[in-house]
Amino acid sequence: MLIQNEEPSIAVLIPCYNEEVTIGKVVRDFRKALPKADIYVYDNNSTDRTAEIACQAGAQVRREPRQGKGNVIRAMFEDIDADVYVMTDGDDTYPAEAASHMVEKVLEGYDMVIGDRLSSTYFQENKRPFHNFGNRTVRGVINSLFSANVTDVMTGYRAFSYSFVKTYPVLSKGFEVETEMTIHSLDNNIRLYELPVQYRDRPDGSVSKLNTFGDGFKVLSTIFRLIREYKPLPFFGGLGLLVGIIGFVLTGSVVFDFFRTGQVQRFPTLIGAVMLIVIGLLCIVLGFIQDTLAKNSRRRFIMDTNYVTRDYRMQKR
Repeated sequence: MLIQNEEPSIAVLIPCYNEEVTIGKVVRDFRKALPKADIYVYDNNSTDRTAEIACQAGAQVRREPRQGKGNVIRAMFEDIDADVYVMTDGDDTYPAEAASHMVEKVLEGYDMVIGDRLSSTYFQENKRPFHNFGNRTVRGVINSLFSANVTDVMTGYRAFSYSFVKTYPVLSKGFEVETEMTIHSLDNNIRLYELPVQYRDRPDGSVSKLNTFGDGFKVLSTIFRLIREYKPLPFFGGLGLLVGIIGFVLTGSVVFDFFRTGQVQRFPTLIGAVMLIVIGLLCIVLGFIQDTLAKNSRRRFIMDTNYVTRDYRMQKR
């Protein structure tokens, strides 16, 4: 919480890789929308004039040598201190006019504000059908698993509080980082707000760096990994139950043959079936153990967030 009458500090964070066509306009638009904000462009090994144009437009340009959007976000979150953070892409697909409303929501107490593209013009503007299918699929899976109702899981337009930025562990290296953010927030019951924003497709001459199938596979892999980490009991318990049922069915067929013939005719099947039952039970036990560890991890996260928030408030006094 800010001291009354104190002007909040705002940082606009723009990860960039070869965005010379659009980055100048993006910087100028956000300078107009948030005139008191500091604008940071993180150049991720661009081979064009992205850094030069961003600097001319008035942004503070920094370089991140580790390739990948996740690596850039990790560097931004580590380097920059502000009361409110606005993160956008350098491709001019998100409206800067919505930034002030997003900042207001963070100052009201939300930890992450999601710029929701899918409720507005995304499906009309985006010309890549597999991206549309991927967004719907990822959204459905995550909402089902976390009993949530998030509309846009993968948007790159977000605003954050200081405590979120300084406690969020960025593990992903690439474009899957937005999905990781959403799952992390839902699992830790972080205060979220979705703000519908107008989406526009890239202008002519601007090329997307997102590989539909390669990065789509990374997103799905990230979801699989995060479900295993954040929802271990349903993951391992469901797997154990499935393996155990298969083992019981095979065991039952051998027992049925025994009662019918008086002999155990399929010893390899019986041995394999018993092993499947044991493996299934072990998976279920592992699920309970991992679930306890996950709960302890959430408890530590809450404590760390409280410490960060307390220390930051003391610094602001």
